[in-house]
Amino acid sequence: MDGRGLRPLDQPLLPDSAGPRGPPSHLTRRQPGPAVCDNGAVASPTTEQVTEALRAVIDPELRQSIVDLGMVRSIEFKDGGRVEVVVSLTTPGCPIRSHFEQAVAKQVTALDGVESVGVGFDVLSDSEKANLQQKLGRPGGLPAGALAQVKNVVCVASGKGGVGKSTMTVNLAAALQAEGMKAGALDADVYGYSIPRMLGVNRKPDVNAERKILPLVSPSGVKVMSIGFFVEENAAVVWRGPMLHKAIQQFLEDVDWGELDYLLLDLPPGTGDVSMTLAQLLPQARFLIVTTPQPAAQSVARRAADMAAKVDLEVLGVIENMSGFTTPEGQRFTIFGEGGGEQLAAELDVPLVGKVPLQEALREHADAGTPLVIDDPQAPASVAIRQAAHGIVAATPVELPVMQAPAAPMPEPVAAGATGSSGTELPVVQAGG
Repeated sequence: MDGRGLRPLDQPLLPDSAGPRGPPSHLTRRQPGPAVCDNGAVASPTTEQVTEALRAVIDPELRQSIVDLGMVRSIEFKDGGRVEVVVSLTTPGCPIRSHFEQAVAKQVTALDGVESVGVGFDVLSDSEKANLQQKLGRPGGLPAGALAQVKNVVCVASGKGGVGKSTMTVNLAAALQAEGMKAGALDADVYGYSIPRMLGVNRKPDVNAERKILPLVSPSGVKVMSIGFFVEENAAVVWRGPMLHKAIQQFLEDVDWGELDYLLLDLPPGTGDVSMTLAQLLPQARFLIVTTPQPAAQSVARRAADMAAKVDLEVLGVIENMSGFTTPEGQRFTIFGEGGGEQLAAELDVPLVGKVPLQEALREHADAGTPLVIDDPQAPASVAIRQAAHGIVAATPVELPVMQAPAAPMPEPVAAGATGSSGTELPVVQAGG
């Protein structure tokens, strides 16, 4: 104990991960000792070894290693194999500080010669935040923790309107919630918002004590946010690109989403401003492409996938809607053709996660605000959507991003100064002992 209230941690959370060699220049350096001391004891690791281990710890909102983000303030070595690490947070009220604490402790404790780990925190100074904003291309500011507990963000996209993208978003979110996941739906189709009606919610949201907007909770349990909550019913939204960017950023960062396994974003059709905004704000979001079977829709949907590739966003899979209509007598008609979803998935080398048949009840329940997957889970369309939800789960991680291997590092870490702390000091918490 060093008098700073450090406490032990005993729950390892991180897989081993490796990354590029070399620490950022602003870390406190100590001369490494020999690998083995004269008495046979293992020497403490070097600063470079600790830094390398910390590359596996990433910020869950910025989706970069804390090393590459310049958030590792200092690394110090004490007697008895003790290592103390100070991490600089972007906000003093970081809701997942304990996750950082556990992740850092796990990574450093795994090194030979480490007997205990102290994890301390401070806050980046204003100048450091400004440098980081410039590095990340985020002039509007750094996130304040609203998405820190969201494990997966899935953008439901299409190249054109009329393919049932919003219907798929609503029913997939409801299906995930029914499977025991915590799901949210963000209506990012600002011009053509329809999620509130489809999920049966329509009132102005409340604001909590931290001035965060509280998403509404639908009868199916899905958390919902939409521009439709803030405008007159059926009012047209006439905005230019910058206003659209700001609205999406606010829905992502000024809404208290809390803990979510999946946040599904219903994107506007096409390849415009919203997609570029998401690439900037959510660098590890995944795209789910919705298409109908006919070649015309399939070729246009391909453009949405090409756009995702251009902004370095991963395509999770393809879902084919309106894949066929079956009469009560059992006769099947391929009204919109057949095979477009399979062809698109093959071209993109991604899974076809579902083929949803054309069913009148799917539309009726969407208009009534009661997702079909909840009201009639055995309906053919419901079964297909639930299978697609299973495909999404299989293709996505189940833990917070802070527990994964880091994304590709940025070219240069943001230097916080050669020595010492220029940020705001927070109470220190300790791992190990």
